[in-house]
Amino acid sequence: MTQNELKTLVGQAALKYVQAGSIVGVGTGSTVNKFIDALASMKDSIAGAVSSSVASTERLQALGIKVFDAAEVDELAVYIDGADEIDHAGYMIKGGGAALTREKIVAAQSRQFVCIADDSKLVQTLGHFPVPVEVIPMAARRVARQFAALGGLAVLRLEGGVPLVTDNGQHILDVTGLKIADPLGFESQINQWPGVVTVGVFAFQKAQVCLLGGPGGVKTMLF
Repeated sequence: MTQNELKTLVGQAALKYVQAGSIVGVGTGSTVNKFIDALASMKDSIAGAVSSSVASTERLQALGIKVFDAAEVDELAVYIDGADEIDHAGYMIKGGGAALTREKIVAAQSRQFVCIADDSKLVQTLGHFPVPVEVIPMAARRVARQFAALGGLAVLRLEGGVPLVTDNGQHILDVTGLKIADPLGFESQINQWPGVVTVGVFAFQKAQVCLLGGPGGVKTMLF
């Protein structure tokens, strides 16, 4: 089974976590795109969605699904999103698609986080995938030096040869060389650095469920 087929499989499996009449929290990325496509099959039985990115909003709207601003909604029953890495406790690295800040906001607004991923994303310890950190541009060099002091190498993410600009107008550092044995402690520490908007470790907003696609189909992990 190809990776694309696995993404389709977990995207469809996530539909059972969507409550009729509800507003659904929707993440960002290639796996989530498969969920959005599947969600279109039941668009008449939900109130709509809250999206974590401009790209997901455009895809939802193109399929006829109403998109609410997060500020219009008090609480969401469920948030469906992918992960760049997830460990056996439900802690994740996210932000490969540059939407980590809005993803974390919508995740915090939701009672349940359902992660959808293929089995290549499951790891023992977070840090193999570069940790994205959204930063205010004027702080980028200093934050990079702070990561160097921890043994990490922080590189400014580029797009077309220039710094990538997020939906929030900020930049992203991708940090390699870290082993994150204490995700909660790591997230707390980095969040205190001036100029950091969001670190892409989702420990306080961890997954409660992971639908993991593999050769044998979809495996459900509960945390």
